Amino acid sequence: MISTIKNITKIASVIAFGSVFLYSCEPEADNLGEQLFSGAQLNEENFDVIAYNINNNDTIRTDASELSLAPLGAFSEASFGTQKAAYVSQVRPMEYNPVFGDNAVVDSAVLVIKPLFASDSSSVTTDENYLYSEENIPAKKVVTSYPVLKYGKHNRDLTLRVHEVADFLGGAEQMSFSNRAVALGAELGSKAFKGRISSTVITKDSDNSNLWSNDASLRIPLSASFFQQKIVDAEGSADLKDAASFIRYFRGVRISVDENDGYIFRFTPTNAEIVLYYKYDKVENGTTTRPQLTKKFTLGDPNVRFGQYTFNRTDAPVSAALASSNSVTGDSRLFVQGMGGPGFGFRIPDSEIAVLKEKFSKDKIGIMGAKIRVYTDETIWNSNYDKPSAFVFLQKDATGFLPELSALSAVPNFSLVSAFDLKKNPAYYEFTVTKSLKDIVESEAANKDFVVNVGAFKSSETNQLLGYRADTRSFVPNRVVLVGTDASRANRIQLKVIYGTK
Repeated sequence: MISTIKNITKIASVIAFGSVFLYSCEPEADNLGEQLFSGAQLNEENFDVIAYNINNNDTIRTDASELSLAPLGAFSEASFGTQKAAYVSQVRPMEYNPVFGDNAVVDSAVLVIKPLFASDSSSVTTDENYLYSEENIPAKKVVTSYPVLKYGKHNRDLTLRVHEVADFLGGAEQMSFSNRAVALGAELGSKAFKGRISSTVITKDSDNSNLWSNDASLRIPLSASFFQQKIVDAEGSADLKDAASFIRYFRGVRISVDENDGYIFRFTPTNAEIVLYYKYDKVENGTTTRPQLTKKFTLGDPNVRFGQYTFNRTDAPVSAALASSNSVTGDSRLFVQGMGGPGFGFRIPDSEIAVLKEKFSKDKIGIMGAKIRVYTDETIWNSNYDKPSAFVFLQKDATGFLPELSALSAVPNFSLVSAFDLKKNPAYYEFTVTKSLKDIVESEAANKDFVVNVGAFKSSETNQLLGYRADTRSFVPNRVVLVGTDASRANRIQLKVIYGTK
């Protein structure tokens, strides 16, 4: 309690006097609050909160402007049912009107994506007697393998499948949502994925020079005959001469998984690509050779691309909770899920605000700290799946960030949302509402609802927030069940207020 009050007094100091005072007038910020509020009687009091589920209709914007990372996979569990993620993207050549050479034949084609992986959990295999290419060059091959970062059941295999897209996906300004459907054409390839990716380095024995290498990536083999007919045999055609023609000729690809349960992993969409390996006739001094070359096709900018998410909530408790959501009296359990799943809202009842206003009027209290504390519901959510570590926290119908971010950003280690005991059951979260509550109680601001969703606000490389609409909600797969408004439970959602009186 003492340490909590110390932290609260620091925050209250900033709200009352501003961050300039905090840094310019007192070198020891840890003691500032105690000095400012010397002689004050500090009190901590709990107030009930109305919390309720919000149905986001399992839909969220997932086009290129939103997806810094692209989810792929499937995961099923009892509370939320099944969630699947596929990925759709246009494809563009790195060069238009390509020339492949005489008698060009595609050896192979591969779709390359780069998932997030655990760089500290590598395993290495070395082949000292490797023979490189058809020339059998003596070489050494080193393969380093890494597990991808997964959300869900780690010990499952997935079948990745790539299809051609049959619909024109539009222009770069196209806005897409996670429920956008597309017609599919031919299957282009598939891969049994064991959950690991690898990097490869091949060096020449004679001088240790690099013969071939690739970064850690997931490589899905594609149909050589398809790209022979679609691309190489079309050399010189109008379809390959410019971007507008190409994206209407080869309209894109879709990556999906067959399974309904396993895990969701994420990759960086900007560096995804298709690589064609082909040979052609090269004549020099009357001698014909067939060297191998590559042509690359990007799935990155400025291609239209988006995530496709589907849900099956049959018999899952979240379905009944969303159907009966009650924003007037509150819901006993809150189901919160990323990638377009539900969020929750909460409101400090007017009756509780009236109590605080009376204390402010009669007892001259000063609100020094206010947090909404909400616990995970260990009765139905006691799994080892990673709990959310961050949330997007705004007022309902927001037109900007909460006032806490500007009022308290100078406080060392300030966080709008803090997570505690995430490896335990129950864990809990605290949402800072100090400035919002002060404005309601002391300045007659409107008592508005708050809205919470899984995700985080995006920041620039210099840690500047990019805007209240810029967040990671579209690609964070975590979910959790929280204790809502339930008078029978001691760990129900509550407002915790620390105030001072003199």
